[in-house]
Amino acid sequence: MSDPLLGDYRPGDTVLHRLPAGAKLLALAVGGTVVALRSPTIGLVALAVSLVLVAVSGMGLRRTLRALRRIAVVVVLLGAFAVWQHGWWRAVESVADLVALVLAATVLTATTSVDELLDTLTRLLRPLRRLGVDPETVALAFSLTLRAIPTTLEIARETRQAAIARGLQRDPRALLVPLVIRVVAEARSTGQALQARGIGED
Repeated sequence: MSDPLLGDYRPGDTVLHRLPAGAKLLALAVGGTVVALRSPTIGLVALAVSLVLVAVSGMGLRRTLRALRRIAVVVVLLGAFAVWQHGWWRAVESVADLVALVLAATVLTATTSVDELLDTLTRLLRPLRRLGVDPETVALAFSLTLRAIPTTLEIARETRQAAIARGLQRDPRALLVPLVIRVVAEARSTGQALQARGIGED
C-alpha cells in the first residue's frame, strides 16, 4: 500500500494537478508561515482551507482518512500536552495547525510527482549556487524529509502500542523517550548510509 504522505501521486485533471509545482510549493510555504502566527482562529481557518484543497484535489475520503490515521498518535500526544501546559484553546490551535499542514502537504504529493517537486526545487535554488548552496544536495535533503515523515509517524504508532501493552499509556515518558531514541537512531542510520555512498563528506 502506498503511503499518502509520500509519492501517492495519481495523474488527474483537477486545478491543483495543472498548477506548476513551484506555485504549490510557494503556497505551502506561505501557508506554513501564516500558521506560525499562532492563533486559534488562523489554525481553524487553515484547517478549513486544507479541507477544501483535499476536496478539489480529488484525493477521496479513503486516502484522506489514511493520512489522518497516520498522524493520530502525534495529534493525541500534542493535544494532551498543549491542554496540560496551556489550556484548551492552545490545544485546538496546535492540533488544527498540524492537521492543516499535513493535509496540505498530502495534497501537494497527491497532485504532484516527487520527481517534479525535486526538479522544481533544484531549479529554484540554482541562482544560490554562487553563494555556496548545492541545489542537488538541498533537493536530496527535501526528499529525505518527505520520506522521514511516514517513518516517524509509524515509529510513534509502534511506540504507543508498546506503551499500551505495558500498561503505561498514561505515562508521557513511556511514549516520548522511546520515540525520541528511535527517531534519532533512524536519522543516524540514514546519515551513515549517505556517508557510505560518499554524500555529505565535503
